[in-house]
Amino acid sequence: MKTLKDIKNITIVGGGNMGMRIGLKCAINNYNVIVYDSNKDFEVSANKLLDSFTKFLMASNKLNEESKQAAINRITYTTDINVATKNPDLISESVIEDIDIKKKVWSQLGALCPKDTIFTTNTSSLLPSTFAAETGRANLFCALHFHDVFNALIVDVMPNPKTEKFVVDLLIEFGKSIQHNPIVLKKENSGYLYNAMFIPWLDSACNLRANDVASIQDIDRAWMVNSRTKMGPLATCDFIGLDTMYHVSKGMQNEVSQQNAKYLKENFLDKGKLGIKSGEGFYKYPNPKYLEKDFVKGSE
Repeated sequence: MKTLKDIKNITIVGGGNMGMRIGLKCAINNYNVIVYDSNKDFEVSANKLLDSFTKFLMASNKLNEESKQAAINRITYTTDINVATKNPDLISESVIEDIDIKKKVWSQLGALCPKDTIFTTNTSSLLPSTFAAETGRANLFCALHFHDVFNALIVDVMPNPKTEKFVVDLLIEFGKSIQHNPIVLKKENSGYLYNAMFIPWLDSACNLRANDVASIQDIDRAWMVNSRTKMGPLATCDFIGLDTMYHVSKGMQNEVSQQNAKYLKENFLDKGKLGIKSGEGFYKYPNPKYLEKDFVKGSE
């Protein structure tokens, strides 16, 4: 039975935006990190993300040159799943929000990892029990869900019905060890706590647009003016990534979310419009209309 002192080696599965954030946060807090991704070219994009994150942290005085270099030295990359699964004490998975893909990944990890490796998923909207069987160790499997990582310092600990108590206790201590505040759910809930409130907000705005109730700009203006924010819900979708929004909506079991998933796929994903990351989503970047000085006053 592992305790926090037994956790030294972390494997991050998925070298994208979230995986790299989690990996860096672990490395900053003295854990050895292997980042695994099946994309053979991921190291180039991963290094760009790492450079961007460390620059941000240094600019906000959360890292200095010495601590930055020490953290980077604790991170290695691999595209070989056998290397990634050789000796991890804890796995953190951040692959795409697709049930079939997650099932396949966890089947591979379950077959290759040491029998006492703790398995965690960073899924945003899916329930761990949906693919717990594929891990081969549902009792050692739990959701450990991060948010912004560098600014939103909470982490959700959500067990599946078969997760052992010592795993929950261990993950609470692990969360604290990387300077996060653990929030423990008593049972599985799609979207955890914050996302359970946040996603319906995005869904409602997306559904207004999908049904052509109002323009993109007016939907965002309505929120920005009344809530005194600098960004509306559709601009927020662009920021998150419309591909991510699609998978989140697809994974939510309600009619509005399913309608939104269809709308996003047909009108955006199929046209390569993924939001900020592709240069176009609901808005065009790098100069979206919502940043214009008089945007909230009304001209389209």
